[in-house]
Amino acid sequence: MKSDQDTPRAAFDLLSWRVNVVVVVALIALSLIAWRSTIDQAQSMRAMVMGIGQIGYRNQGEMGAVVFLAMWITMMAAMMLPTIAPMVLAHHAVARQRGESAVSTIAFVAGYLFVWSAIGVLPLLAYWGFAQWSDDAAQSWWLPALAGTILIVAGGYQFTSWKKLCLDKCQSPFMFVATHDYRRGVVNALRAGAIHGALCLGCCWAMMVVLGVVGLMNLLWMVGIFLIFFVEKNWKHGLAMAKVAGFALIILGVAILAHPALLPLVSQ
Repeated sequence: MKSDQDTPRAAFDLLSWRVNVVVVVALIALSLIAWRSTIDQAQSMRAMVMGIGQIGYRNQGEMGAVVFLAMWITMMAAMMLPTIAPMVLAHHAVARQRGESAVSTIAFVAGYLFVWSAIGVLPLLAYWGFAQWSDDAAQSWWLPALAGTILIVAGGYQFTSWKKLCLDKCQSPFMFVATHDYRRGVVNALRAGAIHGALCLGCCWAMMVVLGVVGLMNLLWMVGIFLIFFVEKNWKHGLAMAKVAGFALIILGVAILAHPALLPLVSQ
């Protein structure tokens, strides 16, 4: 297959419409269940500091590792599962050709989610870090400076060659499956899913870091970031969308550096 034909849209031509519906509906159903749980968690934590911009305006909380990571895993399932539908379809098509059952594709999705779950240790450490800062930090010069710098760095990453490389991999389901899923078996599918998860992480980590500024459970920002991810991965002009988002983050970061009072406003 030519590179210009290896697109997320083309993955829907590999299987019958019935199989496509079953796979897509399953991913969306899992995502909706996770979104429901995420919304409930966000509402229960509405008064808790979950981001740098909320320090001094909400109550500091104490969340254990198990509770936090469970929240994070649910969040990732909600935000990421619908974005990988073409890759899952491509994997399932190849698995069926090899005579494998749906268990192989389930293992692929599990490997993908494992990577996003494991990376939750980093936001956990960040949460434990800023949970120790007193309300006085909100009146300091360095807190908005830190937040603004994070946003600028996150926005700048959207223009890097590494971002483009990872996004290209995420938008090329046939090449990915041919390169990383060339053997039979659940273990190989799990490994391929983990590799795709790592590439997806390379593509999306910067936008996720933004939640550490505006609030890890900020539903408005979560929905916005999810939509950006979905468009980036599934639209032929996804890189342009990534750059628009990057430019917007840079502008917001500069604005917060210039006007620190903006930080709590964007973190509500």
